[in-house]
Amino acid sequence: MASLDWSQCPVVESVPGRLSGAWVFRDTRMPVSAVFLNLEVGATVDEITEWFDISKEQIIEVLEFAARSVAAPVPAETAPVLDAHPV
Repeated sequence: MASLDWSQCPVVESVPGRLSGAWVFRDTRMPVSAVFLNLEVGATVDEITEWFDISKEQIIEVLEFAARSVAAPVPAETAPVLDAHPV
């Protein structure tokens, strides 16, 4: 799966020299990836907002952006071509 174009998400930014340019919540050092990692191990959105200095609205915006991005259709020129006749 291709990576998401986080530059289109208004609540995140990538700043050279800040966490090696990783995508972080705007005006923070909190990596976007930390939200997904914490959710993956069972944390709730409310718990993440308690543990880190980000708002519930920011987390929801990132989750909604990711959901919209993965649900978007793949342009025809980049869609994989399936061979109907395997060798």
